[in-house]
Amino acid sequence: MAPVRTSARRRALAAAAAAPVAAVLLQAPAHAAQDAPGLTPAGATVLDEQALYFVSYDGLVNNSSYQQDAILTHGRYQYATWYTADRSPVIARRTVASGGGTGHWESVVLPHSLSIDDSHNTISLGVSPEDGRIHAALDTHSSTVYYFRSEAGLADAPASEWTADAFGGVQRDLEGVDVGTFTYPRFVQSPSGALQLSFRNGVSGNGTMELAEYRDGEWTRLGPWTSATGTYRDHGGTSERRNLYLHGIDYDADGRLHASFTWRERSGDIACGPGNVTNHDTGYVYSDDEGRTWHTDDGATAAVTGGGRMLSVNTPGHVVDPLSADHALLNQEAQNVDAEGNPHVVISYVPGRFTQCVSDFTEDRRENGYAFHLYRDDAGEWHKREIPEPLNAFGRSKLVLDGDDDAYVVMPGGRIMAASAESGWTDWTKVHDGLGAFGEILVDDDEVRETGRFSVLYQEPSTGTTPSPIHVADFRTD
Repeated sequence: MAPVRTSARRRALAAAAAAPVAAVLLQAPAHAAQDAPGLTPAGATVLDEQALYFVSYDGLVNNSSYQQDAILTHGRYQYATWYTADRSPVIARRTVASGGGTGHWESVVLPHSLSIDDSHNTISLGVSPEDGRIHAALDTHSSTVYYFRSEAGLADAPASEWTADAFGGVQRDLEGVDVGTFTYPRFVQSPSGALQLSFRNGVSGNGTMELAEYRDGEWTRLGPWTSATGTYRDHGGTSERRNLYLHGIDYDADGRLHASFTWRERSGDIACGPGNVTNHDTGYVYSDDEGRTWHTDDGATAAVTGGGRMLSVNTPGHVVDPLSADHALLNQEAQNVDAEGNPHVVISYVPGRFTQCVSDFTEDRRENGYAFHLYRDDAGEWHKREIPEPLNAFGRSKLVLDGDDDAYVVMPGGRIMAASAESGWTDWTKVHDGLGAFGEILVDDDEVRETGRFSVLYQEPSTGTTPSPIHVADFRTD
């Protein structure tokens, strides 16, 4: 892995090269950094020629940006998951060598059938480091979760033990722990060795974000840390209910948990017109006690998980990039954290130079949408830059940081933009022109930082409900 730059050097770079949030830079600089990042193709695999295909909410159930994770590496294995044509969930794995070599994918089919054609009902994987179990939460959208937990040690077990029987039967709770009206599972490994699960309890426009924790072989529901209540006003209208949508929730190397997000209001009265989805603002909070207590940038307490104080739309200091609900801001895009412990976020919307009031959320994003890179520097200041490549799509991008903290943004369809940390992430350039994928792409992002192997999971476009191939494409970072 490449050496990490010192904080002092990073502060100098940020001060010299980055634009403040209030002053968005619209163009990349004319010169490229001497050490510009790039990608070299390193192989490709078709995981399934007949993966389940249907389009709902302009997305696919096998590739949605809020799957954390559908492709991941743990120990000597890389894992990927999807639904095959008969609606069965599949988990596959292959060996990965420290030198970059990979083995053959081996698949198991779990005893379940996707309950509804809804692209929200994705599969997310997690591995509990204490006991080597593989966890899968799936097939849920404001409903009761479906959940699998493997036998202990399966994450490190040989091929002879890689069987569907090792996952047991499907459950409708977390080993007896009810988690309510459940959506958007995201597994994260805590610094102390627990496996945590982030999820929404409730529905769009009226829900809370919660945490559960798996430790010593048992799940505990820690409770909510956000509130659905509060008062938000705009355009002469008022909204009293909402939900928070995460862009990401990630630990840094020092054990701080970072969460960035946008709000969605229940009432459309706060938007400029009926063609809007009521997403607004980019917010950020962090926790230094594994998600028990949350703070805003200035260190003020924003929430206590399961306690009396919840993060609300009215909590002072949590908004780091204000934006009204008039620009087709999309929820649940992307977050990552650099080696200095600073959060990076990618959001996308229709800039004001095109319109101050979108009339069609989906089509306006396709015609005039752009992605933006936000990051916080070592001095605590937030900066923002427009990525100079039109979305030409409705969907979301993924954000990846390598061992040098160079940034890669994988856009819908598989176009990949990159910028160097050396430039202060100003020299955005296209390093891959697309994968021929439908919509959103998933990346094994932790592995990019650790080894430079850049694995992406994507599905080919099709028509109607005709199944299509799902792939893993491998690159090496340059």
